[in-house]
Amino acid sequence: MKDKRITLAWTGASGAPYGLRLLECLIAADYRVYLLISSAARVVLATEHGLKLPGGAAAAKELLVKHLNCDASKLDVCGKEDWFSPVASGSAAPKQMVVCPCSAGTLASVAHGMSDNLLERAADVVMKERGQLLMVVRETPFSTLHLENMLKLSKMGVTIMPAAPGFYHQPETIEDMVDFIVARILDHLGVEQGLVPRWGYDQRNA
Repeated sequence: MKDKRITLAWTGASGAPYGLRLLECLIAADYRVYLLISSAARVVLATEHGLKLPGGAAAAKELLVKHLNCDASKLDVCGKEDWFSPVASGSAAPKQMVVCPCSAGTLASVAHGMSDNLLERAADVVMKERGQLLMVVRETPFSTLHLENMLKLSKMGVTIMPAAPGFYHQPETIEDMVDFIVARILDHLGVEQGLVPRWGYDQRNA
């Protein structure tokens, strides 16, 4: 049976609505989510979504559960130095992880094997255990360093998914554009989704 546990990390890149929507969809798909939130991600979430998370992990979980109206048993919010969290060890960590949104700083840290906090350690664990790591990079333009770091990680099996929504589904709202990226992430994770029509099908029937 498929291990329906996953690690989700939010970093300080713009794109907090992507991460929040992905969390909602994963819990709705009956996944148990280990959520890692950087300090910068909290600032971005408050700025872009108006959601101010408390500093403590337990209080942050309580607010998110209330905001999403989701099953509390499906969400574990981990502190950035919670080294006893399952995600810190290859013997216990989920085999899938998504960093969404992923900042250029987190990209660089993971590319160079840094493990100064739980988020970086979790990514390192998934890579060393030959799991599936997706990094939803949100930056523009990309510098040569950014591109080199993405290439380095791609060669190691990491999936690089820039937050670049398409328009063939004719989005009418910001939420439609957010769902495009979330749908692509879910596709790569093997999670069934119906957020966005697939290319070609509706067009052929139009």
